[in-house]
Amino acid sequence: MKAQVFKQDGGKASEIALSENLFGQKWNPELVHEVVVAMQSNARAGTADTKDRGEVRGGGKKPWKQKGTGRARHGSRRSPIWKGGGVAHGPLSDKDYSKKINKKVRAKALAVTLSRKYADGEVVFVESLSFAAPKAAEAKSVIKSLAEASGEKSLATKRKNAAVILLPGRDEAAEKSFRNFGNLSVVMAKDINPVELLTYKYVIVADPKVSLETLEKRVAS
Repeated sequence: MKAQVFKQDGGKASEIALSENLFGQKWNPELVHEVVVAMQSNARAGTADTKDRGEVRGGGKKPWKQKGTGRARHGSRRSPIWKGGGVAHGPLSDKDYSKKINKKVRAKALAVTLSRKYADGEVVFVESLSFAAPKAAEAKSVIKSLAEASGEKSLATKRKNAAVILLPGRDEAAEKSFRNFGNLSVVMAKDINPVELLTYKYVIVADPKVSLETLEKRVAS
């Protein structure tokens, strides 16, 4: 497989050969779902906590005598049905939401997701993203040029979750140039995961030779 690599201004730069390991995998929704659910579970803090009737203050004295008042029987103001009482069946901070993900399964899900994105025409390769200094206007121009060159017009017009940009390494100027756009995300190739790939419609791969080498190592490990 070969793909077109564009210049930052939208011109054609070259072609790059794509690995079957990264972009030729068969779609496996069950595998991807398993990994995405596990990753989202692992991201949960698990800090939500409520007090049950044994933890709230007060309630040591019976509100009124058992009989003779004409009112319903109550033994404590800490009952969940009382205002200021404990919470019944509320979340507890000792709950662990984490799920184990096999390393090979995670790598496979990454490759499967990239393959699906490529098959759907949602992966754009750009020779480099070079900025002399952080500048949002230049970043916006780059996105428009890539959208025009690739034929994916919604890359520049989609208002939410338009694209995730993969960089081969840290680039402060590029990161700061794109960070003011709420519909874009900048991630290093070594950190990308299936959840982020599926969150955004398009994937822009900067410096594909280096970025894809990083991804190949992750998939092969």
